Amino acid sequence: MSSRVLELENLQAWYGESHILHGVDLHVDRGETVTILGRNGMGKTTTLRSIMGVVRKRTGAIRFKGEDLIRTPLHRVAHKGLGFVPEERGIFATLTVTENLMLPPKVAAGGMSLDEIFALFPNLHERRNSPGTKLSGGEQQMLAIARILRTGADVLLLDEPTEGLAPVIVQKIGEALGTLRARGMTIVLVEQNFRFAAKVSDRFYVMDHGRIALGFPASELSARMDDLHEMLGV
Repeated sequence: MSSRVLELENLQAWYGESHILHGVDLHVDRGETVTILGRNGMGKTTTLRSIMGVVRKRTGAIRFKGEDLIRTPLHRVAHKGLGFVPEERGIFATLTVTENLMLPPKVAAGGMSLDEIFALFPNLHERRNSPGTKLSGGEQQMLAIARILRTGADVLLLDEPTEGLAPVIVQKIGEALGTLRARGMTIVLVEQNFRFAAKVSDRFYVMDHGRIALGFPASELSARMDDLHEMLGV
């Protein structure tokens, strides 16, 4: 079986008449954590939304496990094992933590049990009977990630998971991602927090004006710092 689980080739995308992605090329291997970096407005979120089919006006190729998804409807994409955690989280505010976790359908075998999820995110176990409206921003983010893990999806797309969160919560999410990587899950991360991304990622892509401007493995991170400083201001 090929190690390449996700591949974008000349991906272009539009919101109405606005041309956002101008030929994105990237790939993700099975079990990798890959982070897409870039300043605001460079196309990072649009890339994730295009992979899932939320953005419908697209051309190019989006190959997932060898199958091109460019014409696949959103609901069918989710059933192929891709889990998407949007920046806005999208939890159901009136449902309890446990009800939120149980709501998404299973798409494949191998999903985490509630006990495994609660072991990964102890905060959620403590708040398991609390409605979404009573959760902190960090707990909502944990819940948004956790409910995908029960479905059996084996590729996780995360859009800005640490934005606006306290450092202690950022650390817990980083530890959880490390555990998921050790379990063999493939993770694609869009992240502004470069220091967080540097601790959890195997490879990096840098986006600039709707294109991939730079790609490199974590082993080259130190050597690339001048480039990153110029492109990201880190």
